[in-house]
Amino acid sequence: MVRLLDDLAERPVNYDESTAPPRVTAGWHQDRRVVHLGDEPPGEPLVGGLFERAGDLVNSYEFSDPAIVRAAFRAPGDLLGRVMVLEGRFLLLRLLMGVRVTDRHDETDGRERRVGWSYQTLEGHIEQGRLTYEVAKALDTGRVEFRIIAHSRRAPIPNPVLRLGFRVFGRHTQQRFYRNALRRLRHLVRDPSPVPEPGPDGVVRAPTGSRPGRFEAWTVRVVDAGAR
Repeated sequence: MVRLLDDLAERPVNYDESTAPPRVTAGWHQDRRVVHLGDEPPGEPLVGGLFERAGDLVNSYEFSDPAIVRAAFRAPGDLLGRVMVLEGRFLLLRLLMGVRVTDRHDETDGRERRVGWSYQTLEGHIEQGRLTYEVAKALDTGRVEFRIIAHSRRAPIPNPVLRLGFRVFGRHTQQRFYRNALRRLRHLVRDPSPVPEPGPDGVVRAPTGSRPGRFEAWTVRVVDAGAR
């Protein structure tokens, strides 16, 4: 995992942004998923309130369902530019894929306050695209939401078995990840988990408390399932 994180630091994004949404939409999945986390009093977010708790959980990738995707990244370090190894989990397969945080936002437009970040897929990932995680508060009503906004498509996958598996199960698994992430964060803001701490190697494994699966000893780890 540490070696892969070091290697990913130099890898480029695995698609041409000029051929991706919003410029080009044909061939891309475009998703927007939203969950109502709760409410604060109208106005700016409360110190230590629901909005801030949700933002902290999103920044540390605690919302991810560990049965589907786990993450590893170095800490401490800036969120912007963070390189992450995502471990996609499907049956006995563990697909290790790289992403980089390329945008961090903290803004108010007079109507709502938003915090969040976006990552883009790197060479070797089985998908191409950009995914944004965002917490927003409506300043007039106090409504707090968690939003997942994404565009994605399948990357070239040299292995024919993995290519077929992704074609059959990829979109279904992606949708399940979205649903579970929304549900998990809605639960976590009511009962937050501890902030994840780096291990002796300086790498954070998220979500906090993830345990090996029952058949972990028989799993197959695949690095760079997508073409490079």
